[in-house]
Amino acid sequence: MPTPAEQPATAGPDEHRGLWRVALIGNPNTGKTTLFNRFSGLRHKTSNFPGTTQEARIGMVRTGDSAYQTTEIIDLPGIYSLDLDMSEAEVCRGVLEGTLAVPGAAVAAPDAVCIVIDATNLARNLLLVGEVLRRRLPTVVALNMSDLARARGLHIDPALLEEALRCRVIPCSARSGEGVDALRCELTRARIPNHTPPGTRDGLEAWADDVCMKASFATGPVRRAGATLTDRIDRVTTHPVLGVLFFAVVMAGLFWAIFSLARAPMDLLDAIFGGKSEWVRAWQPAWLQVLVSEGLTGIVRHTLPPGILSDFLAQGVVSGIGATVVFLPQICLLFFLISILEDTGYLARAAFVMDRVLRPFGLPGHSFVPLLSSHACALPGILACRGIPDRRQRLTTILVAPFMTCSARLPVYVLVTNILFRDRPFIAALAFVACYALGIFAGIVSALVARRTILRGQNPPMALELPTYKRPSFSNAFISMFDRARMFLRKAGTNILAICIVLWWLGSFPHVDPPRQAVEMREQASRAADPAPLIDEANRIEARNAKAHSYIGRLGHAAAPAFAPIGLDWQLTVGVLTSFAAREVFVSTMSVVVAGTEDAQAEGVFQAISTAQRDGGKPLFDTATCWSLLVFFVLAMQCLPTLAVTAKETGHWKWALLQLAWMSGLAYTAAALTHWALK
Repeated sequence: MPTPAEQPATAGPDEHRGLWRVALIGNPNTGKTTLFNRFSGLRHKTSNFPGTTQEARIGMVRTGDSAYQTTEIIDLPGIYSLDLDMSEAEVCRGVLEGTLAVPGAAVAAPDAVCIVIDATNLARNLLLVGEVLRRRLPTVVALNMSDLARARGLHIDPALLEEALRCRVIPCSARSGEGVDALRCELTRARIPNHTPPGTRDGLEAWADDVCMKASFATGPVRRAGATLTDRIDRVTTHPVLGVLFFAVVMAGLFWAIFSLARAPMDLLDAIFGGKSEWVRAWQPAWLQVLVSEGLTGIVRHTLPPGILSDFLAQGVVSGIGATVVFLPQICLLFFLISILEDTGYLARAAFVMDRVLRPFGLPGHSFVPLLSSHACALPGILACRGIPDRRQRLTTILVAPFMTCSARLPVYVLVTNILFRDRPFIAALAFVACYALGIFAGIVSALVARRTILRGQNPPMALELPTYKRPSFSNAFISMFDRARMFLRKAGTNILAICIVLWWLGSFPHVDPPRQAVEMREQASRAADPAPLIDEANRIEARNAKAHSYIGRLGHAAAPAFAPIGLDWQLTVGVLTSFAAREVFVSTMSVVVAGTEDAQAEGVFQAISTAQRDGGKPLFDTATCWSLLVFFVLAMQCLPTLAVTAKETGHWKWALLQLAWMSGLAYTAAALTHWALK
């Protein structure tokens, strides 16, 4: 019988706080995040640990049967060892030692630790268990994937494992929910183990093997997953040639889904915020009729009297919100599909395959997901770089991520390729593909330059575990999608809204008198039987004149000589300057400057833009200018929110300014050479 000194001690939380806090820790691919989502669902918040780029996910769990009805779960980064020289391990050490405060918490140290281990790979997982047990914290072990272990003929006796570890062990399956309720109840009953594993690495490995042999045995022939389906699939997915081809097919399907399935919700959001005249007009009540015909901007204009407040809310605030959320369907769909691929186990194979492709350019396979995410938007792509272990490789990936063609560039590509290849859709599609390829090529070459100069250093080998193939969890994918979408709106939405408001002010002031031609046209309209066409034309003339004499128009005239080498006049210069806030603004700006309307989809607007002339009478969009514009928009850094996120994730504005200077300089040089070659 153990003496009192050997009895496991139950640690109580600080009485003044009244909240039990549990740190969730485990190896990668043990189902830790799935368990966290099973516990907290959407009742969690995401932020950074102070002074780091590592993500902190904190959820609230209802325990119910203890004095502390609510338990706070801290989802720590997945690690293989607490002793590794990696930022993830540093965060885990800091939280367990109480030296790194949890975001939003008054007390740093957790009250207990829940170690999630993979029942199908017990010996390897026990190494981390031993390291955590040495820290003498109240501990409970979640023996996850117990159902998979049983299916493969492995039996782990929880009682024997408890006896060896001297802490509670709860068999569970985060995917199916088996044992999760029992584990939830044990979170507030965790005890300090009265056994300390060996302190050396060699001793810890001998200890883990002994515990595994005592607590587990085979109930029959062990069916190792890799000996059947997994190995057969991996012969294709990780093959040097077939793996790349399979990866290309998967990526083609992924992008097809993003750009086709997201089109309907994007059009709906565009209609809600901007309005579509072709929508049903006979709906009642009147505000609903206005909504479907003119969008939220129309409701603002019809609700408020004409004036600066109405213009500010309609064109500045509502348009700014619309510019943010219109790309949300693509971002949500991208992260939903990425989560599905990750859950199946294929994403790790894709990173393994891409490591062979990216490593010669100084990037690891870990960069694959951030660069893939950047094709929807660079902001979540840069945030995803937190998972890259090596600091130099992480900085390099952040710097080159904006080269990937994001959704905001697509309206510009559509406009310019349609002008270049009208009635030739196949050639226009090839030009689209060329734009994507140019962005990827510029990104990997820039990565090579960075790794050979300012970020010179060794390329550490990529340590990556290939998990078994599993059926994906759609609920887990939905939660991940919701989490990323919320992060995008919080980090990018506020910046884009502020930028749109500044652009509205620059484009709306100072007020100028209408030109003589517009005044005469309105006088003619007052005497005409059908005044609508004359009034519409007068409005377009006034809008073009107001934009030309606004602050942004004056900046366009002043900066036009600087952009002349790439073929731009003052009108195109205005469009490029506004697009430095958000690339998609270029099309609407050109619609106002050339056609006098903000609706780029209105009848006759494309014709007016494609046939517009410069002040000297030459075509505005000649062939050389179209190609130079495409090259410029592919390569240029024209997204201020991306610069802000780069500065935050790298910890210094110097990296954001370097990103701006390199991308803008490269874009200007390449566009000037393109225009010179085709002129």
